[in-house]
Order: sequence, then structure tokens, then C-alpha cells
Amino acid sequence: MNCPYCNSSEFKTLETRDSTGNTTRRRKECALCGKRFTTYEYVETVELMVEKKDGRIERFDVNKIIRGLQKACEKRPVSMDRINESASRVRQELMLKDKEEISSQEIGDLVMKYLKKFDRIAYIR
Repeated sequence: MNCPYCNSSEFKTLETRDSTGNTTRRRKECALCGKRFTTYEYVETVELMVEKKDGRIERFDVNKIIRGLQKACEKRPVSMDRINESASRVRQELMLKDKEEISSQEIGDLVMKYLKKFDRIAYIR
């Protein structure tokens, strides 16, 4: 990695913090020009693929889960933070299964499990 301002490879790390989603945030200072910059490090994971009911395969998209939860929780007292947190947990649980292909039925069952925990009315919808 090089300084984004002067392209020097000499810098020191001033601060390191864990951020959301298994990300590490590092604040760095260039030894040559003295400017500061921030870097984010994350673990690159294998991309999940979803097998649809009709046999098609497509990339897993956590935004689809978020949109589905938003629709189910429409006019319900559920915060966006809670929806995002649930979607993130679903994704983590899918990653723990250590499969490259997951059926859409499995994903739906997981989403319903989390939905049932925080809003029974939205779960019934």
C-alpha cells in the first residue's frame, strides 16, 4: 500500500479500530508528506450463490432480504437498524453453513426465523 497523496510506501499506523461487518479501520500518517488517511480491511469471502425454485442460479444479494423485511414490516414499529441487523445475521448464518450454493427456500426459512423473533405481525404477513 502507498500513500494516496505522494505514493510513498513509508507510513505509520496511528489508530486501529474494529468496525461493523468484520472490518478493521486504520488511521495512518505518511512519513514523507505527513498527510493522514484511513484504510479499511475486510476478509474477502466466497460469494454465495442462490438456487431458485426454477433451477436458475444467481448471486446472493443481501439487499433483497432487506427489501423483503421492509415490506413485511411496513406500518410496523420496526427500525431500519433492526432490519439491517437481521439481514446481516441471516447472511452470517448462511456463510457459516459453508456451502457455495444455498436454496432460496433455506434463505426464506432463515429470514422467517428472524422475523418471528422481533415482530409476530410482520411474520404472519
